Amino acid sequence: KMGNAESNAYRNHLSRFLPEEQSDIDGVFDTLSGSSGSAGAKNGKATKKTVTLAALQAAYMREPLPEQMTVRLYNGMRSIDLTGKSSGLSEQIAKEQFVIFMSNLLKGNADEKITIIMRMISKTEGPVKGKQIQEFTEDLIMSVVHVLSYRNELKGWNWENTRDSAGGVKALASQLLSELKLPDGTKPVGPQLMETSFDQSVIEDWVYRVPQISIFLSVVIRQGLHVLHSLPDQTKDILNLVPGCKGIKGRGLVSLFDIPSIIYINSHLPAELQHKWHLLFSSRLHGESFSQLCGHIVNKGPCIVILKDLDGYIFGGFASHSWEVKPQFQGDNRCFLFSVFPSLAVYTYTGYNDHYMYLNHGQQTMPNGLGMGGQHGYFGLWIDSDYGKGHSKAKPRCTTYHSPQLSAKEDFTLDAMEVWAVGDLPENVGTKGKKSILDVDPEAQALLEMTGKSRQSEGLREPIEDDDDEN
Repeated sequence: KMGNAESNAYRNHLSRFLPEEQSDIDGVFDTLSGSSGSAGAKNGKATKKTVTLAALQAAYMREPLPEQMTVRLYNGMRSIDLTGKSSGLSEQIAKEQFVIFMSNLLKGNADEKITIIMRMISKTEGPVKGKQIQEFTEDLIMSVVHVLSYRNELKGWNWENTRDSAGGVKALASQLLSELKLPDGTKPVGPQLMETSFDQSVIEDWVYRVPQISIFLSVVIRQGLHVLHSLPDQTKDILNLVPGCKGIKGRGLVSLFDIPSIIYINSHLPAELQHKWHLLFSSRLHGESFSQLCGHIVNKGPCIVILKDLDGYIFGGFASHSWEVKPQFQGDNRCFLFSVFPSLAVYTYTGYNDHYMYLNHGQQTMPNGLGMGGQHGYFGLWIDSDYGKGHSKAKPRCTTYHSPQLSAKEDFTLDAMEVWAVGDLPENVGTKGKKSILDVDPEAQALLEMTGKSRQSEGLREPIEDDDDEN
């Protein structure tokens, strides 16, 4: 029999779960432990059911979860000390350990999660090296992408229509690791970070400040172990982890985004815009023309612009308002710039000025092009109306967003560009019926006429898409 204190602790953990959640956890544990109690019952005492690493691997490793993550979850479960004596870790996971593991990681705070996370990072006690944290974080992100793909929860995104995720996993892991702070407040970087030792309190602080770690762990457990995955939970974090994807299906297009960068950039959008992305413009689909770009993005609500320069750098910005063609700055302080490759980062407004976004075309006196941040001639991000040329002049940093130079060279040549509407398209956008983009957007029509391309719009008819989820 467990001592009274332990059974009380166990009951407290159990009470965090709703009755249907408890039965869900019981079911998973029973499946994993293979009801080994029946054999012992003949001798008058039932042997306690336990879960082994082999059982976990047999159940999960083949498909939903990569091997490294299965082993890490097992080490996390083993680290739950029921006796308080910490007399060596048992090879077998008892039901109490299993429940407390679930309770701490799915319902606990940073303090409750930290011992388990430390054991998931390293099997041995004591401080862990930056390199070990990096490997854990990469495994965690890779497992999230893997398990969401396996469970068909990527909402229309997939391996085929996005950039290779392996680079994205490393980039997102580096971004999350850049938040690791030593007790004196310094942030080690590069090779120094890999060799630095971090103790439990530093990692607890990191888990507390970087919500992705807890959210990703929750996804891996819920979707990977298939427990509490369908029950409505108090945390809505997971709901919009990946936005629904519209407008790319069946078009043979590979987005400039990879799945980890979609998850990261989406988490920085205003909450009400995180549920859906809709492709408005792609230079590969709609041609390399500034008029085409304007025609597809004007008055479509908040958007994400992403581009790749000829050196392979990928970067962009979030526009919080519909783009309008006018010689004034527009937008508000929710706008931001970002980098996807070679590093993943988001740069938010500084309060220095309100030069959030700018779009102009066909004017003699003002610069013509699309810009975000900085000032005329020195934008944090600029695409010239003479399509194909751009600049990111931010020495040392862009005044509006404190972003560095995002492109490989200050003046760059554009290789590809996409614009995604985020959230629901504005009411006035005629997405239904076989309307040309020009029928609903006189401004685009005027632009095309101005550039001598009047009404050749048969080629511009947008494919009509069903509004149902593209899974």
